[in-house]
Amino acid sequence: MKKEKVIVIGAGLCGLYTAFLLQKKGIEVLILEANTRIGGRIKTITGATAVTMEMGATWFGNQHRHLLEVLNTLELPYFRQHTKGISLFETMSFVPPQKFEISDSEEPSFRIVGGTTSLINRLVSEIGQQHIKTQTRITGIKEQNNQLIVTDSSGNIYSADKVISTIPPNLLVNSVLFEPKLPDNFTQLAKKTHTWMGESIKFAMEYKTPFWKQNNYSGTLFSQASIIQEMYDHSTADNSGFALKGFLNGGTVVLSFEERKEKVIAQLTTFFGSEATDYVAYYETVWREEPLTFQPYEQLVLAHQNNGHSLFRTPLLNEKLYVSGAETATQNPGYMDGAIYAAKTIASQF
Repeated sequence: MKKEKVIVIGAGLCGLYTAFLLQKKGIEVLILEANTRIGGRIKTITGATAVTMEMGATWFGNQHRHLLEVLNTLELPYFRQHTKGISLFETMSFVPPQKFEISDSEEPSFRIVGGTTSLINRLVSEIGQQHIKTQTRITGIKEQNNQLIVTDSSGNIYSADKVISTIPPNLLVNSVLFEPKLPDNFTQLAKKTHTWMGESIKFAMEYKTPFWKQNNYSGTLFSQASIIQEMYDHSTADNSGFALKGFLNGGTVVLSFEERKEKVIAQLTTFFGSEATDYVAYYETVWREEPLTFQPYEQLVLAHQNNGHSLFRTPLLNEKLYVSGAETATQNPGYMDGAIYAAKTIASQF
């Protein structure tokens, strides 16, 4: 059993950036990731037409200065979200949607050129793939002889001076056995901490042409009555690939993939005409069904509830276990900016 200096649990943005910062300090790091893929709640898929579509974290703004600083340092370009043209707002299913235009002076949203996964890929190349182990789900963390013994679901054992968990707190306390047990006030807090993106259903419709733009629609849509609650143009930065992307009503989790798809096409056809039916493919990610991200709550938890709570700042198990991740950030918790800020906060303690 090789002893590691620091083990980071989770290869999402926070885990990767934490490792990146610790390596810069000359600290040896091993990242253990439960999933087959790296990126956590950043999940970019590429369609048949080579359009990139975000099934996870997507947008950021000028207020997200920690993320912007990282993008600028790594020289990763980003571009402004397209909002030109007519946008739609549907209040009731039997009333035509209201039309409005988004002013150019509105605070802009940005997307990363080549997809959010560009940031993940860049961090992986900086850290080195050899320091990241995927398909490694942690089931136990035990304090022993002034170190932490970490066990995965295959029975592999790792030991480290310090462990940093970046998985959502509710998932952490419900999926990992700790010895000795974590303080009860911490466990109860973690169970009542909202997992960002957990209830989201994201969808994308890939098209050969941006027919909405050609008909002077922005692709922006808000609805209180239909399956698509929020939608935006998702064309690539160079306008070579075209898609519409957004969020579906969370309650439709009870429907099948085909049923949701049918409703999405019906809504788009109502708003944009028959051209909407001429799509390349429909994609979706139901985050509630991602067991390596989402763990159902024991009681009602509201959006952002307990995100950034002060209790997350205290290391556990004799100051050897640090609980981090986007949910623990005191600035912009849940967002990519929060993930970066949480990483900076933890790394500064080493």
